[in-house]
Amino acid sequence: MPGLRVIAGKVRGFRLRSVPGDTTRPITDRTKEALFNIIGADIEEANFLDLFAGTGGVGIEAISRGAARAVFVDINRLPVETVRANLKATGLDSQAQVLRMDAFAFLEKPVSEKFDYIYIAPPQYKGLWKQALKLVDNYSNWLVEDGWVIVQIHPVEEEALVGQDELHLLEEFDRRNYGSTLLLFYSLKVA
Repeated sequence: MPGLRVIAGKVRGFRLRSVPGDTTRPITDRTKEALFNIIGADIEEANFLDLFAGTGGVGIEAISRGAARAVFVDINRLPVETVRANLKATGLDSQAQVLRMDAFAFLEKPVSEKFDYIYIAPPQYKGLWKQALKLVDNYSNWLVEDGWVIVQIHPVEEEALVGQDELHLLEEFDRRNYGSTLLLFYSLKVA
């Protein structure tokens, strides 16, 4: 299954356990490597939020590459168990928090910490990414001043993109297409 290894950093080459069944869509190694090449050295000491965590591959990659901490949120039992097992096996569990809860409920609760990166990769074709992005926009305290929100969708979902008029505090500043994956990058609008 694609995207189930750590590409770089402290636990480079480590094979991650996948979530049983077909409920998740792990990011491919090619896309994950491109994503972290874009982020670059800014990942060091960053606070990373992995929403709809699945295997936890993106958040684990962030910690492996030097992020100070990652929070993983998924509502389903099997992904949460898989993330916990992958964190324990990599030895990165002391830098992580895994929450079994609805991502939308998480974003609507009082802000407990700010993140440098919020990664949104929900199940495809359901418009969940738009709902999550709008919540981050409404509750922008989740994001540090120069933080990014990164959305992973299938390119066919692009037709339902959030219009700039729908966002009050966030704006798209980049997008990258990698075959069946489209990454959208948002930051806080400059006042």
